[in-house]
Amino acid sequence: MTILDKFLQYSDKQAVTATAVSTNVVDAGATKNPAIGRDLGAGTPLFLFLSVSQTFTAAGAATLVATLQDSADNSSWADVASIGPLSLAQLTAGTSKWVGLPIPTRRYTRVNYTVATGPMTAGIISAHIVDGANFNLSYPDYL
Repeated sequence: MTILDKFLQYSDKQAVTATAVSTNVVDAGATKNPAIGRDLGAGTPLFLFLSVSQTFTAAGAATLVATLQDSADNSSWADVASIGPLSLAQLTAGTSKWVGLPIPTRRYTRVNYTVATGPMTAGIISAHIVDGANFNLSYPDYL
């Protein structure tokens, strides 16, 4: 079970049918020297956590890439980590994905959702920064 922090939330059940940015931007605050970047977590590994709450559908074979971006000024963005491309089969309700956050990042971060070969006709996703990832795999019970 992952503990979620509302202040570290990029998307809360955001419908994504075309390329879009997350509804929220995380602001890590000002530093005395902006060139240093942010050491979020200070020794604790952090992850970008994606959770699908409604299965994604499309007329064709659409894919989704979730890219973490950072910015010094909240207007010019650079890609720093990504998950995907994820196929429709990987975007079913209840699915979760993680990627480690690079250290350091600049003051502002957001998630950019890129839909390729789309559009999607349905799909809802949430995205957060978390300090623990559940990497356990569930297997069907054949007993």
